[in-house]
Amino acid sequence: MLGKLMRKKPAVADQSISDLIAKVKHGHIPAHVAIIMDGNGRWARHRNLPRIAGPNEGMKNVRKITRIASELGTQV
Repeated sequence: MLGKLMRKKPAVADQSISDLIAKVKHGHIPAHVAIIMDGNGRWARHRNLPRIAGPNEGMKNVRKITRIASELGTQV
């Protein structure tokens, strides 16, 4: 659910992450989440980047997701 929210473009251009978090808090928050980092090497290869660039970019997203999940009360 949170991943979908992060991928969607906000309806209002200045909508912030904190606004999205406030909306999500009114819905069901999972107790646990698992993140499987698969395809990062392919992502890099398709962009003609070194393979290691994929996991590096993937970790940037994992950091964002875990920070927001923690703010929502999900165990990380």
